[in-house]
Amino acid sequence: MKTYVVPQEITDANSLEQKLELLKHIGRSFSVYRIDCGSCNGCEIEIFAAITPMWDPERFGFKLVANPRHADILLCTGPVTRQMYYPLLRAYEAAPDPKIVVALGACGATGGIFYDAYSVLSGIDKIIPVDVYIPGCPPHPASIIYGLTTALGVMEQRLQKVSFEHDSEMPPLVKDSVIGNTLFERDLLVHAKRLMSYVFGRKLYDKYLTALVKSGNVKDTKATKIAITEAMSTEADPRYAECLGILHNEVYTQYIPCDEEDKISLHRVEWGQ
Repeated sequence: MKTYVVPQEITDANSLEQKLELLKHIGRSFSVYRIDCGSCNGCEIEIFAAITPMWDPERFGFKLVANPRHADILLCTGPVTRQMYYPLLRAYEAAPDPKIVVALGACGATGGIFYDAYSVLSGIDKIIPVDVYIPGCPPHPASIIYGLTTALGVMEQRLQKVSFEHDSEMPPLVKDSVIGNTLFERDLLVHAKRLMSYVFGRKLYDKYLTALVKSGNVKDTKATKIAITEAMSTEADPRYAECLGILHNEVYTQYIPCDEEDKISLHRVEWGQ
């Protein structure tokens, strides 16, 4: 049974038309206030993971705020416990109208496994009106971002059938390996991203492979050393130049046996800068 009656002025200010009008204005940037209504903190961990640079939700306009008065969206987690009943109501009434309420996780949607516990009242929608449900126990960071952006119209939900019936079990990273072993390209790309992040790591990977192929014989350690050293000496950005040498010393030499003298010195004076 519903234990809270939404004040009439809030009901009037949160009609469907007004919420749709709100979505037009916050489609590119929306502020989210998180309310823990009695969560086990599983959903909180995934929310905090979702706002890290790895997922970068700000590219979609997602931004957490510390005050419900600054929020467009209330992100509610956990079943509503007796202790969190009034904090939820205070946050709900403090948020400016119109507002969007999101129930996150199985507990937020229905009360989850705690729905009949003596200390739990219910899921979020039994207390306050809910506009969006994002299921999961807990939802993955990608699910949180996708659910919010889809519900708010930031990202259109496009579903299509994709068949993998004829795919091999382990598709190769590249069609043809320059040294005859695709694990080399895999390790090279992973190490490049570790050195220079996702975007610049891919550029570093491409620069190294281009220089390696120019050697004429990728398995000739002396020729490859000359080719990579030349690429380092002509590279305008010293960060790329040094990382080319690191890739050669730490990845290439793991696949092509090299003497110590075939490794590249990382001192700039020795490779022309």
